[in-house]
Amino acid sequence: MATEIDLRERPADEYRTRLFDAFTEAERGDAFEIVAAEDVDPHLVRYQFEYERVLEWEYDDPDAEPRELRLTVAGPLEDGRPTIDVRDLKPQRRHGVLLEIFDSLRAGEEFVLVNDHDPKPLYHELRSMHGDIVEWEYASEGDGEWRVEIEKTSESAVDNDGVVSRYDVREIPKQERHPTIHHRYGMLPDGATMELVAPHEPRPLRREFQQRYGDTFDWEIVEQEPGRCRVHITKRGDTGEGASDAGDAETEDGATADDASLEVVDELDVRELPPAQRHERIFDAYAELDGGTGFVLVNDHDPKPLYHQFEAEAGPEFRWEYRRKEPGEFRVLIGKTDGGGTGANAGETQDEAAPDAPF
Repeated sequence: MATEIDLRERPADEYRTRLFDAFTEAERGDAFEIVAAEDVDPHLVRYQFEYERVLEWEYDDPDAEPRELRLTVAGPLEDGRPTIDVRDLKPQRRHGVLLEIFDSLRAGEEFVLVNDHDPKPLYHELRSMHGDIVEWEYASEGDGEWRVEIEKTSESAVDNDGVVSRYDVREIPKQERHPTIHHRYGMLPDGATMELVAPHEPRPLRREFQQRYGDTFDWEIVEQEPGRCRVHITKRGDTGEGASDAGDAETEDGATADDASLEVVDELDVRELPPAQRHERIFDAYAELDGGTGFVLVNDHDPKPLYHQFEAEAGPEFRWEYRRKEPGEFRVLIGKTDGGGTGANAGETQDEAAPDAPF
């Protein structure tokens, strides 16, 4: 029988003590059901470093609030490297959790990250926020499981106060810049600020932001000198008239004006799949679509976080239209338009569409 640990009424700074006390008294194979108002993954990774014992855990639902997870105390930590599998975390929480874990590392400590896609944007983010103290090595790639060994080689001397994320685009390959930034921006919580460091103001990127996000962000140049420009982008949420939010743009019957232009070719019910497998299956189904077609996703909760991930990663041909919103059954039409919008072609960054344009 699993031991229940409810942390919701405790201050976040007491989480670690409560968890450490419970795990230290546990024997191998003991199970726990944990409920918390905030993510506890950084504490679980730190426990494995401190006590050299393996913890294995999985969230019941990647979107659940509060967080609910099942954990088992396993054997000794043989190689000194804890493993964290973030496939059952919703995308909006993954980067925040992993940044906190890296921040808590001591010089020379490392962990193994398991993800359902290439976490290269995280690599660029860590390097931008901490410099060259990030050691990153792929252990395996593909088939829904990327394993990366991440080490902190020395203490960080970079000041990250006031920003949730930072990207020094001068260190990112040109073809990866815009997709990386949109990917991370789509995961920022409302009110959070991302900092970009570029050789000059990235005006093409600003135009992309205006096209995609309307008036839902603030763009501020906080430093500008020859060869260096720092920009703060703050996510204000869906407050502007120009915002494009497919989740709210419904007619009375639950469809949008784009419904008629998409041919529904399939229905994908993911309710019986484990949470860690759902997003991969949905993205695979989307990748197989031809222009002008779509499929109906059936889920047991509102998949709005998935919408934000698609918005950050997919091209302008992406469409999302709610069909039903009921407890235990949400139906969403996910599809691709024929034209792919104006400007860069589908799947193409502005850098690729106009190679000579400045960042």
